[in-house]
Amino acid sequence: MHPTLVRRTLAIMLPPLVLLAACTTTHTANHTPRVEYLEIVTPQADATCSVLAEIRGVEFGEPIPELGGARLAPVAGGGSIAVRGPLRPDETPVVRPYLMVDNLDAAVAAAREAGAEIAIERMPIPGRGTIAIYILGGIEHGLWEALPEEDEG
Repeated sequence: MHPTLVRRTLAIMLPPLVLLAACTTTHTANHTPRVEYLEIVTPQADATCSVLAEIRGVEFGEPIPELGGARLAPVAGGGSIAVRGPLRPDETPVVRPYLMVDNLDAAVAAAREAGAEIAIERMPIPGRGTIAIYILGGIEHGLWEALPEEDEG
């Protein structure tokens, strides 16, 4: 491979890899990142749910208002596929993975340091956790921090 191509490839790939390392936490024994929530935003949400149900055998629930009307289906290993329509006229279709992180603030800081634009710094999702969204290399990524565990006593 030509040295210039190698440098360009590394320049493109290194920031996301550094960010992924920062976001990889203790949620799995081998530190494999876990996609908590795979969000599909489309003006054809019902048709998308129907196709996924048909080809993958998943069952989508009713729309959940606190998730923007998303309909959820569970995925193996935990997490959910979420399909919803746009929330505003200028929201474009997107497939956005949300990685589970232990420390949302540290993950957002790592994204910022890698050159990401922070689209949503931190947003609580009632009863579910807190999210953030960043854009890096033209791709939207989500981060998801679980609700704190309640003390058992």
